[in-house]
Amino acid sequence: MRAELTRYGVEEARTPADVDRLLQEPDTLLMVVNSICGCAAGRARPAIGMALQHSARPAKAATVFAGGDEAAVAHLRGILSDVPPSSPSIVLFQDGKPVYMLHRSDIERRDAASIAKLLTEAFDRFCAPAQV
Repeated sequence: MRAELTRYGVEEARTPADVDRLLQEPDTLLMVVNSICGCAAGRARPAIGMALQHSARPAKAATVFAGGDEAAVAHLRGILSDVPPSSPSIVLFQDGKPVYMLHRSDIERRDAASIAKLLTEAFDRFCAPAQV
């Protein structure tokens, strides 16, 4: 389940220090709270791969794994303390601040293509086109 994201170039953030390092970088960051949930996460992971093919996309993409990277997930959830925890979830940060989030409830009722469409719409709004 980890490899389903890393094969798209998504970096694993396995510690709180990894999360902080990624959030301190300027620009946009897509952060995925991956999980073993068969339904929602099983749709989210391919959707992320599809969305990252879009012309506008985050400068970086990373993931923490709920149930595996417990300290990193707890740290990220502390940063996102204004929103209820959700696994899986997808958060777009701009200059270290959350600007867009998909919760499990947004993911589980959609197929991968619909999730990817939501993400690419957010990318169009918050991210620069990828440099070729």
